[in-house]
Amino acid sequence: MSSNSTKLECRMYEARYPEVDHAVMIQVKSMADSGAYVALLEYNNIEGMILFSELSRRRIRSISSLIKVGRIEPVMVLRVDKDKGYIDLSKRRVSEEEIQSCEERYNKSKLVHSIMRHVAETMNCDLEDLYIHVGWPLYRKYGHAFEAFKLIVNDPDSVLNSLTREVKEVGPDGQKVTKVVPAISEEVKDALVKNIRRRMTPQPLKIRADIEMKCFQFDGVLHIKEAMRKAEAAGNNDCPVKIKLVAPPAYVLNTHTLDKEQGIAILNKAIQACTEEIERHKGKLTVKEAARAVSEREDKLLAEQMAKLGHENEDVSGDEDSEEEDTGMGEVDLENSMAMTD
Repeated sequence: MSSNSTKLECRMYEARYPEVDHAVMIQVKSMADSGAYVALLEYNNIEGMILFSELSRRRIRSISSLIKVGRIEPVMVLRVDKDKGYIDLSKRRVSEEEIQSCEERYNKSKLVHSIMRHVAETMNCDLEDLYIHVGWPLYRKYGHAFEAFKLIVNDPDSVLNSLTREVKEVGPDGQKVTKVVPAISEEVKDALVKNIRRRMTPQPLKIRADIEMKCFQFDGVLHIKEAMRKAEAAGNNDCPVKIKLVAPPAYVLNTHTLDKEQGIAILNKAIQACTEEIERHKGKLTVKEAARAVSEREDKLLAEQMAKLGHENEDVSGDEDSEEEDTGMGEVDLENSMAMTD
C-alpha cells in the first residue's frame, strides 16, 4: 500500500475497537467452515468473525439465506481481544431497535467520514491527524460530529474556531515553549466548510407502506389496476406516489420527500383511495406495514426479495396462459391481461 493511501486510512471513532454489547455495521468478506469473516466498516475495516451458531435464534436450514458475501448489516459485538485482534460478533443477538440505531449512527458517520477523507485527499494532509484535531473533538463535544457539521453549515466559526492544538517551538532564549494554535490552517478550514455545505444539504427520505390487495371478481385484474392508479393519483409534485407489485397479492407504495410527516400523510391518503376503489368491486386491501421512513438496508432487502421472486417466476415453465403470467413479477400489463377468477 502506498504511503499516500495509508494517509487516507482511518477509523471513524476515537476508540480503536468497539465496545462489547455494542451494535456495529459490518460487511461480509468471506465464508469459512465455521463462520463468516467480516470487516467492521466503522473501525477501518478491521476483521471480525460471526460463527454460524450466532446467525439466528431459530434452526438454520440455509446458511446462504442468512448471510451472503458483500452484504452490509448491523451485528452485536460479543468479545474483543485487543491483544490478539480477535472480534467475535453475533447477528442473532441484535434487536430491531439496535439495528435501527446502528443504521442511523452509521449513515451519519459515513457522511462525516466521506467529507473528512475528501478534505484530507484534496489538501494532501493525513486523515487521522484531521480526525485527532477536528473530527474526534467534535464527537466528544456534540455527541456526534454530524451534529457539529450541521451547525457549521450556517455558522462555521462558532464551531471550528474553538478547536485548538498545542505545538512546541524554540523561543528566542533557546528554550522550548508550548503554543496553542488553531487546530487546522485557514486553507483546510475553508475546504472543510465548503465540503460540509455541499454535502449536508437535506436528503429526501423514502417513505414506504406494504399492502396486500385482492379482487376475485370478473375483470379483477383491471379493478386492481384502477385501484393502483387511484393510489398514484393521491400524490403530488412534492410527494409523487408509486405503487409496485412484489408478488401477488403483495404490493408496496413509496414516495420520496424532505418532510417525513407529509410523506406519511400522502401515503395514507393513497392507501385510502386505493381501498375505496378496490372495495367498490368487492375486493379487499390489507395494510401489512403502515407508512414509515425506510432505511437503505430495508430497501435493499426488498430489492433482493423481488429479484429472488423474479428468478423463481422465470423458472416456471409451460402454461403461458396461467394466472401467474398475469400477476407475476415485473411490470404488470393489466390492459391485456386475463381476468382473475375465483
